[in-house]
Formats: sequence, structure tokens, C-alpha cells
Amino acid sequence: MKHSKQKVKHPHRNPAFVTGAYSDAVIVNGFIFVSGQASVDFNTSAFVLGTIEEETRRTLDNIKLILEEAGTSMDNIVKCAVHLSDIREFDRYNAVYSAYFPGIKPARTTVQSVLAEGIKVEIDCIAYIPDQK
Repeated sequence: MKHSKQKVKHPHRNPAFVTGAYSDAVIVNGFIFVSGQASVDFNTSAFVLGTIEEETRRTLDNIKLILEEAGTSMDNIVKCAVHLSDIREFDRYNAVYSAYFPGIKPARTTVQSVLAEGIKVEIDCIAYIPDQK
């Protein structure tokens, strides 16, 4: 059985800025796979550096917009992978992260990684899309 893939773009992505060899997200079989997101202004394609709290908020807001573009929401995320540039900021990041998931929290992996351009956090996720056929 062949499964079709559908590309999803961040709704504020400026088409004048070409990104790397990846999609913001891909839908297949009722699931959306969101690429690693960071604290980016999609109008300018520039990273917006700040505190771990500010970057986590902007990163999760970017994920939220991509999910909404695909017809789903943060409530439907089942798995997140999180990369922090400094694991010692975990508690501060986690306080912001937790506020985005008031119900059942997604399964999650959080690791320390070397991240590009001085960013403090990168998050990718998998969510389901209700009523997707």
C-alpha cells in the first residue's frame, strides 16, 4: 500500500528565504513529523537569541503554528526530542515547556547538544492529526 506524504510549511515562512534540505513538517498516515525547530523569526529566517525561557517559548510557538497549519494542536503531540545547548538550564526550560502541555505530557527525550548559531534549544516532535484519513 502506497502512502502519500504532504509537506507543511510554517505559516509565516517568507518564501524569499530558502532553508536547508528539509521540510518544516511532513504528514503521512495521520501523523505529522515536525523537523527540529528553534527560536526563529520566519519572516526574516533569522534566529532570535535570548534567555532559555524566551527561546523555549518562541520554539514551542513555532511548533504550535506548524501544527495548527496541519489541522492539529499541541495536545496531540505524542513524542518530543529536545536538544539543549546547556543541560544546566534544564529546570528553567522545563518550567516553560511544561506550561505548553497541561494535560498528558508527550513522551520526551532531552539531551545536551552542540547547536548552531548560538541557539539554546531545538525541539522536534511527532503528533497525530484527528480525523486524518
